[in-house]
Amino acid sequence: MILAAGLGTRLRPLTEKRPKALMPVANQPIISRVIEYLKAQGVSGIVVNAHHHHAQLLSYLDSGKPFGLPIQVRVEKEILGTGGGIKNTEDFWDDAPFLVINGDILTDIDLVDAYEDHLKSHALVTMVLHHCEPFNQIQVDDRGNVLDIAKQNLAGRLAFTGIHVISPELLSHIPEGVFYDTIVCYQKLISSGNQVRAFISKGHTWRDIGSVQSYIEANRELAGRKFVIGPGCKIAPSVKFEDWAVVGEKSVLEGTSEVKASILWEGAKVRKGVKIVNSVVTGSREVTGDLIGQLY
Repeated sequence: MILAAGLGTRLRPLTEKRPKALMPVANQPIISRVIEYLKAQGVSGIVVNAHHHHAQLLSYLDSGKPFGLPIQVRVEKEILGTGGGIKNTEDFWDDAPFLVINGDILTDIDLVDAYEDHLKSHALVTMVLHHCEPFNQIQVDDRGNVLDIAKQNLAGRLAFTGIHVISPELLSHIPEGVFYDTIVCYQKLISSGNQVRAFISKGHTWRDIGSVQSYIEANRELAGRKFVIGPGCKIAPSVKFEDWAVVGEKSVLEGTSEVKASILWEGAKVRKGVKIVNSVVTGSREVTGDLIGQLY
């Protein structure tokens, strides 16, 4: 399951007209990159929850046809939270444990190892953890059990990657049809003596795209010291690129314009002589004046 119903509040104004899952990272929607990752890990079917601009997700995913595997979308009329969203897909699962991943992370964590560890433990849930300041909130004992989940970063703890392996029995601990957080569920399980397992991953890449700065960093990391240019662009020979840049498909950059450390979504139009530095230009916007450190 890909969790993709969030409002993307911390990414506004970038999420005002599209869901976070469809924001492009190096010219490819986040959810497309997540689906490719899951396929490479052996996943054969996916369910996605949706709320904010859900019609766009339904159209883009098209029942999974563009990706070569079945994808269901569960639209939440009222947003249900992580736990409520998972509960709402209860009829999707068989009796085998399943994976849940946040729809705003890019990673190469080995899910097969995490899944196999979960099967051996017979726990209701396994949280995939790693060391990642400043999100180290989870206390784990030397046997791999989660002991506590704090609200703040604490020394000697680990961070949640946004990936869980869940046994179907866990769903009986989540109320139906109401907003509910998985972390609340896990805290209650720990308090009542139920095992919440920790799988600790090391040596992987991981990027959360929960904020504007992390979104820009994700594009910079994928672009490297290069310029990612989408198909169908019209770029005048005198356009100047510096540092790194991402330019979406069918964008138009007129003569002597400059783009540095910035992201242009599809269909952007940059007028002659305009400078765009450390900025994000959303889809089909026309830029007629300089942008320095702006979201447009």
